[in-house]
Amino acid sequence: MTGPVTLAVALAAVPALAALVGFLLPQSSRRVAAVVAVASSALLPVLAIALFVILPGDGVERWVTLARFGELSATAGVRVDSTVAAVSIAVAVVAFLVQLYSTGYLLNGPHPDDRYAPYAAQVSLFTAAMMTVVVSNDLVTLLIGWEVMGLCSYLLIGHDRSLPEAPGAAVKAFLVTRVGDVGFALGVAVLGVAAGTFRIGGVIDAATSGRIGPGALTLACLLLLAGVAGKSAQFPLHTWLPDAMAGPTPVSALIHAATMVAAGVYVVARLFPLYALSPAALATLGISAAITMVLGACAALVQEDLKRVLAWSTVSQIAYMAGGLAVGGVNAGLFHLLSHAAFKALLFLAAGAVIVAVGSNLMSAMGGLRHGMPVTFWTMTAGLGALAGIPPFSGFFSKESVIGAAHVAAEGHSVSPSWVGWTVLVAGIVTAALTGAYATRLWLRTFFGPQHVATAAAGDPPWSMRAPLVVLAVPTVLLGLVALWRPVVDAVEQPGTAVEEHLSLDPLTTTIVLLVTLAGVLGAWQIWRRDPARDPAAVLGPVRPVFENAFYLDNVQDALVVRPALALARAVSTVDVRVIDGFVEATARAALRAGRTVMEIQARGLARQLTFVLTGALLIGAAAVVLSGVLT
Repeated sequence: MTGPVTLAVALAAVPALAALVGFLLPQSSRRVAAVVAVASSALLPVLAIALFVILPGDGVERWVTLARFGELSATAGVRVDSTVAAVSIAVAVVAFLVQLYSTGYLLNGPHPDDRYAPYAAQVSLFTAAMMTVVVSNDLVTLLIGWEVMGLCSYLLIGHDRSLPEAPGAAVKAFLVTRVGDVGFALGVAVLGVAAGTFRIGGVIDAATSGRIGPGALTLACLLLLAGVAGKSAQFPLHTWLPDAMAGPTPVSALIHAATMVAAGVYVVARLFPLYALSPAALATLGISAAITMVLGACAALVQEDLKRVLAWSTVSQIAYMAGGLAVGGVNAGLFHLLSHAAFKALLFLAAGAVIVAVGSNLMSAMGGLRHGMPVTFWTMTAGLGALAGIPPFSGFFSKESVIGAAHVAAEGHSVSPSWVGWTVLVAGIVTAALTGAYATRLWLRTFFGPQHVATAAAGDPPWSMRAPLVVLAVPTVLLGLVALWRPVVDAVEQPGTAVEEHLSLDPLTTTIVLLVTLAGVLGAWQIWRRDPARDPAAVLGPVRPVFENAFYLDNVQDALVVRPALALARAVSTVDVRVIDGFVEATARAALRAGRTVMEIQARGLARQLTFVLTGALLIGAAAVVLSGVLT
């Protein structure tokens, strides 16, 4: 089965090679960089689809042992199954469309980006890192891809150096995700040492056979969740993601849809047999997901910046995926990951078209754009319908699958405790109502109501930006229907995850969620209808600042972590400078003073000593003369 293995390796190697070429190109070679980036990324969907087609039903796994350290072996390899192939297609399609969109957004616009060449190379490297995570069969190789994504996110978020907030946002994303990645690396080390191998299949076999003790397994799973919380922006390490909107909009689409934030959910799905053996880890994941989905939806409800609404929406939607995994719904969580990749990439790219046309991120500067931007309007409408979970859009089916899995777990028919199922279920229903409200608010304020004079001439973007919107609208509308078609379900579902789980819609929870979603949609519409020029979020009154600042958790982190860390750093610096350096410098000063004293003493006595020496020499000479005369 060298064919699937070769294709899997190529999925990571092709964008990595394109990145290398892009980095070697002069910064002025923007057109050549665009050809390299777009052509290489266009090859990825072809490779991913070919992999899906030729893949055998039970998948294929290949690895080589690089070295042995006693009982521990270091390996490198790939694992390809239906899940890997499906996620690879999503990453490949979004990466290609982002590269194509970027040529219009950054290269061919009224103000071409002078740093487009390194930007395109960084996007290619980002794609290669995510593909490495997807196809890797080894925890160390996976960790390498995981860390390279962190580096790329730092570079891309801070790409626009004209924005004063970009450097701070890039550093914040890097540092917050580093906090989680320390735990992730330690979790990888614990699993590798306990299992005697870093190969994912070997680690799972060691855990299911009992060779990894319950304590070590739970510790490793919790440490891995720290990295997942950082990469996937889950509570309490979620605060970096909204600030990451300082990066170019195509980067936001890539980070939020197919890379970075999806990586954490994907890794938990790959390692789910480990989590199925650790109820404590599943409970931790479920609590974090429940808090995050409600918190993110509340924050999205009041944001004025169009991209920040979508950013908080991503925080909330990723929590749906994490919640699905926490209740044992592996297939449901992965289904929502694929669905979300399509409609969230569509939403960000459509938002970019609106921002270019209007010249502002603020919804207060928008309104009435549906007539001048019909393609953007209809495609973004499809994306918002999927986000809100309106049938027949894809988000309806995937989100309902997650909530249905939570209902099954609440009834005690899953590997997770029933109270975790109830927690995720209630949070999911509440979030559905909030999602319907903020999606409707964004839609109405952007495309309806009074049109501003400055935006009267706004129109759809050029084909390089418009074509990705149309392409992404297709899976946004149809993916849910296709994914629930039985032959497709049988081909993609991941068996053997410690619980027999199938994608389906639960009639009771589906009815409840549809009703609360409709209530959110109609509530936002009714409030807006009274005064289209007024923000519907104004009715929240004193609660609005709380939601707008995401319950002030940034301030809490600043007070509990940042300020104490800075104070400790200042204290250590003071001790280092005044005590340690002071002692060393005082010792040096004392030695210098002693030397000067000796020198002064010696200098003052030198004349007298020379006089004595000279006198003695004269006396000896005179005595010698007298003695020689006497003897003569």
